[in-house]
Amino acid sequence: MLITLILALITCFFLILSILFFPKIKIGKITLETYWIIGILGAILMFLTNSIPWEDFQSCLFQNSSMNPIKILILFFSMTLLSIFLDEVGFFHFLAVKATKIASKNQKFLFVILYLLASFLTIFTSNDIVILTLTPFICYFCKDEDINPLPYLVAEFAAANTWSMMLLIGNPTNIYLASSFHIDFLSYLKIMFLPTIGAGIVEFFLIFLLFYKKLNVPMHIQLEERKIENIPGLILGLIHLSVCLFLMILSSYLNFEMWIISLSCAISLFLTNAFINLLQKRGQQNLFHTLKRAPYALIPFILSMFVLVESLNIQGYSQQLSLFLGSNNPIFSYGISSFLFANIMNNIPMSVFFATLPMYSSGLNTLQAVYATIIGSNIGAFLTPIGALAGILFTELLEKQNVKYGFKSFIFYGVLIAIPTLLFGLGILYFVFTFF
Repeated sequence: MLITLILALITCFFLILSILFFPKIKIGKITLETYWIIGILGAILMFLTNSIPWEDFQSCLFQNSSMNPIKILILFFSMTLLSIFLDEVGFFHFLAVKATKIASKNQKFLFVILYLLASFLTIFTSNDIVILTLTPFICYFCKDEDINPLPYLVAEFAAANTWSMMLLIGNPTNIYLASSFHIDFLSYLKIMFLPTIGAGIVEFFLIFLLFYKKLNVPMHIQLEERKIENIPGLILGLIHLSVCLFLMILSSYLNFEMWIISLSCAISLFLTNAFINLLQKRGQQNLFHTLKRAPYALIPFILSMFVLVESLNIQGYSQQLSLFLGSNNPIFSYGISSFLFANIMNNIPMSVFFATLPMYSSGLNTLQAVYATIIGSNIGAFLTPIGALAGILFTELLEKQNVKYGFKSFIFYGVLIAIPTLLFGLGILYFVFTFF
């Protein structure tokens, strides 16, 4: 049905408009993000036009497979809550202040340290958490020191959306695509280790050369250190995150699904921390704030995008795109096309859509196509603000801090940095599959 394609294109068009021009709406005292509302409206229209029967959607929603969107959402939210909790107890801010003080008066040294910090935190938490945590810190710090925040903001955002490729948990798109094709934690790391390191190194030097002159200005750091008051909470948070990562590495050998591991660790963290707070007669504000900061808008957005993609799949459009991409050189065809599609329809719906393509292509090396799509979904996030929800969060935070970084600037740096980083990452992925 042509109406299915038209509705999908209209939904993506208004999704882009909402991100660029009206990301939020206010109804009285309530502020709502518009992107998930548009996604829901698009899904409703798909049901009304019978592009996807309700029974088919139900069967997809509750299927006992790794492509079950409920399991994927649980995995993502559990890991997000673990990271937000660590941020609530002041762990990330503490590390950022320590890293900044090490740099002394040298901006180049500070640039290297903050890039490494953003990369390290992204690997073990997620790109969204790093952006939410470090972006305000960089803005405040640069304002106090009267230095240009642009080199650090570009570096932080690019690092958060490149080093997020390293582990399966670094990005919702990694989780969805890897889970859809039964890729376990350790198998994922074995393939993505070298492409992530290679892409990260190329990206770092590109950004460093772009801002070399701006980083020559001297500075004098006068930051006050922030002490972590909730030491038991910090220890519990780090233990639970470490245990969760360790069990995920062993998940294929233990025969446990990753969403069960992450959910168990999140529940355990909340229960043990609540118990210790009671013993110490401390309030439960850190837990309440953690729950309050969770990205709940992702739930209706991902489910609505799942409806759109399933509608396109049922009507045969997934098969047509799969035939167009072909089975030759899937690393570059899937990597480049996913990179571009992420900036047309956002990287989460793009990943849901691309997860259906390999089943229609005979002779395709499925794993090559999946890993290439993962690279495209991550690096596509810093070509334009539309590429990922991380871009939306980033631009909103900069607007609140009165930092000028408009759409043109985003694309300018995105073209100069993202395209070479993508091609280098895909090149190393090709090398890994050819020689290992």
